[in-house]
Amino acid sequence: MNIKHVFDFNKALDHGPYTWPGGYPCYFITSDCETLSFEAAKENAGLVRDAIIANDKHGGWKVIAMDINWEDANMVCVHSGKSIESAYGEH
Repeated sequence: MNIKHVFDFNKALDHGPYTWPGGYPCYFITSDCETLSFEAAKENAGLVRDAIIANDKHGGWKVIAMDINWEDANMVCVHSGKSIESAYGEH
């Protein structure tokens, strides 16, 4: 899911951290190509919204997409350092 406006980000948050159907884990991609966990994006939603509105591509908070982590068992959140769950990766 591409995120170009605050409305898109809010829609992604409302969607929840898992797909339906299937229950696959979702995460966010920032403008500097980093990964952000759903939890971190939700906890810092104000910073993300401000970055989207200001088109701040260098602050680390501008989210540009939400995607599914299919197989990367080593993916971590750039903000928290916590592992981002994968659908099929080895654990």
